[in-house]
Amino acid sequence: MNLNVSLSNVLFLDIETVPEYENWSLLSDTSKELFEQKTAYQRKDETSPEDFYERAGIWAEFGKVICISVGYFVGKKDQKKLRVKSFYGDDEKVVLTEFKELLDAHFSYANKLLCAHNGKEFDFPFLARRMIVHHITLPKKLNLFGKKPWEVAHLDTMDLWKFGDYKHYSSLKLLTHTLGIPSPKDDIDGSDVARIYYQEKDIDRIVKYCEKDTIAVAQLLQRFNNEDIVKENEIEYID
Repeated sequence: MNLNVSLSNVLFLDIETVPEYENWSLLSDTSKELFEQKTAYQRKDETSPEDFYERAGIWAEFGKVICISVGYFVGKKDQKKLRVKSFYGDDEKVVLTEFKELLDAHFSYANKLLCAHNGKEFDFPFLARRMIVHHITLPKKLNLFGKKPWEVAHLDTMDLWKFGDYKHYSSLKLLTHTLGIPSPKDDIDGSDVARIYYQEKDIDRIVKYCEKDTIAVAQLLQRFNNEDIVKENEIEYID
């Protein structure tokens, strides 16, 4: 693609979300009614709102962020490393605040970009909406009010792969397979996250899954630019 972007200026990210409450019974009557209205266009007639609630994590009005994994390249081209760090936990406001602090401290400059797979449709707006819910001032990179499309500092690997074909959708798993990148989906997938979080209470497993997706996004952008992808021994995990 010959993207005119320095990878050292890109923050790669992925988020994991779950329903805000563990089960349907914990919602208020008003929330139940609003969820029923919100999902009416997606639910089949035989699927009740209660049965559909397990998917509530895909909507910012009914879900919450439990993990944000980021990656960024450091070092010279022949000694490049990808540093990976995760913000995670049960307190969504803390997770979002710590992520915002990273953006404000290191990625607020005009030449810095955020990159995710399907980020424009999911990750970026979800993060912004949940920050507003928690009264967190939006960082510059997520505050899009008044910006023209070419002023938005977001890259989306799914969007780039479309090449203008706006009907086209390719999952991260499909693209990594097509381009010869090790699959990040070797343990769980998105449909397992809520169960693992609420029932198994194994957030460490979710963090590893989220970090693999973030690494895969970085590797995709490298492949789009016909560069060698970062190897496992070139990845540094930061606590």
